[in-house]
Amino acid sequence: MNKKVLILHGLGGSDYPHWQAKLAGELISQHYEVSFPSFPSRDNPQLKEWKEYLKKEIKHFQPDIVVCHSLANVLWFHSCEQLDISLEKLMLVAPVSRNRVVEAASTFYPYPIVKDLKAKEVMMIASTNDPYMSEDEALDLKEKLNVEINVLRNAGHINANSGFGSIDFALDWLTK
Repeated sequence: MNKKVLILHGLGGSDYPHWQAKLAGELISQHYEVSFPSFPSRDNPQLKEWKEYLKKEIKHFQPDIVVCHSLANVLWFHSCEQLDISLEKLMLVAPVSRNRVVEAASTFYPYPIVKDLKAKEVMMIASTNDPYMSEDEALDLKEKLNVEINVLRNAGHINANSGFGSIDFALDWLTK
């Protein structure tokens, strides 16, 4: 049976050439089932609306693996305790700081520290120079969540705007 991967974008989406769009294509070519939905009001998201959308997508798709980027991590932290799911893997890429509120997504703050992320394996990916979360904040969040971390050097917010286009960091971990 093919693994099902749910890819969740952050503020503004993750359209090509974002690594999430590339990852979706590569996973499909390797016979994974992939859902890469576009959340409503992605440039001015509302937590309640995104939580409802996520709940419906989880119930419909029933993923084995979830990959979050940026604000999608915060959505997962707000939602996972209410979701009836047990994932094989959860990848948290470029979470955003708890100490700075992104105005366009203000309904997502403050966000909780969750003890049960609903996954057997969790990997957090951060960057040494992410404008939305410092390396120290990422390491602190890693400790609070009790998860593994991979810190990429100078990868910015780990998106196309920061010149980051590689999917190797995600593909290697997701497919092993």
